[in-house]
Amino acid sequence: MTSHHTTDGRVNRYVVVGICFAAIVFDGYDLISYGSTIPALLDYEPWALTRAQVGAIGSYALMGMFFGALTAGPLTDRFGRRALFLGCLCWYSVAMLAVALAPTPELLGVFRFAAGLGFGGIAPVAIAVVVEVARPHERNRLNSLMLAGLPVGGVIAALLALWLLEPLGFRALWGMGALALILVVPPAWKYLPETAATTDAPVPAAPAATSRLRKLLSPTAIGALLCFAAANFVGFLLVFGLNIWLPELMRESGYSLGSALRFQLLLNAGAVAGGIFGSTLADRYGSRRVAASAFLVATAATAAMATAPPHLAMYFVVLLAGAGSIGTQIVLFGYVATHYPIGVRATALGITTGIGRLGAVTGPILGGALLSAGVPLGWIFTTFGAIALVGGIACLLVPRQPADGHRASTVPASRGNNTSALPRSMSADRPGVRS
Repeated sequence: MTSHHTTDGRVNRYVVVGICFAAIVFDGYDLISYGSTIPALLDYEPWALTRAQVGAIGSYALMGMFFGALTAGPLTDRFGRRALFLGCLCWYSVAMLAVALAPTPELLGVFRFAAGLGFGGIAPVAIAVVVEVARPHERNRLNSLMLAGLPVGGVIAALLALWLLEPLGFRALWGMGALALILVVPPAWKYLPETAATTDAPVPAAPAATSRLRKLLSPTAIGALLCFAAANFVGFLLVFGLNIWLPELMRESGYSLGSALRFQLLLNAGAVAGGIFGSTLADRYGSRRVAASAFLVATAATAAMATAPPHLAMYFVVLLAGAGSIGTQIVLFGYVATHYPIGVRATALGITTGIGRLGAVTGPILGGALLSAGVPLGWIFTTFGAIALVGGIACLLVPRQPADGHRASTVPASRGNNTSALPRSMSADRPGVRS
């Protein structure tokens, strides 16, 4: 293996994190730019789309993400991280070019579904790579820095919409997502490791797909998997329900289009801060309590939005909503990744995020249906807040793991008393941090 694929050194470790961050930036940009362009799409007379139709088209990419995440996790555990990462990256870059050129709404939906297959696959692969090249005490932090690319992409999408939507139109904004083919694929090809490796132990041979599923679905492990899946469903519903519909919701509240897009910018800025701060706390205090608390922040923030506070106060609660929704999803990704050992990590991430993508499909459809039905805006925000509360409960129901059960993959069995909720072969390969 050539030196630039080595992940033992500090520089190379952060290069890998940076490449994954860049891929997630484009992932976030491509997905969230759709929400930024919804007002223009609704005003596009040749297509004459309704809100319900726009919401449905917004969900097609997310449905593709469901299938992409479910298949990418097992495939990357079987064939390696690098091949799946590059494949997903190239796939969604080309698909976004097709999205920008779609001649009809029907083909727009088809191309967005195709792009979603790549979007769904890139996140579990990138998370697995980062968790495995990071040192045990920095896994949540580096994972959150990498996943902050999602809201950073949202910030870029909102800014470009503010500056370029009117002069260039929505097609130009969608097409910019294809730049990943030029800006991210070459460095990923050169520097991404051939196979993932931890910095403190050799990678064990990956078990067969049936063995991985058997472990994840065993009586002692199924509870955690179901709770993670439920929390991911809620997290993705909030992320995409709010991101896709917030500009239109704020425009309905009487704000100008420019002001409405600024709220989306604040939502994603809050997500960057919330994800990094929350994951830093998770490294120190454990992911379980931090993820549950972050969902409660989302509940409180959306409840405050429902009261239609003054302009400056609304800015503040939208920031908190971003921290508690998108930011929480970043913490949750790290929670799942550090809960499972290397051999089944990408499979667990693929299953839980795949099911979570159904929440991503539900969010845009739910928002469009509520708006089309004439539900008052306060009740729409209250609905999202109640859903966030369910996510917090799901996190609290994840079975606890004793701290001494996290060393199974790095410490010989004779030195650890592995009594975690998972079978001995399933305990997470990280020391000293409670879930």
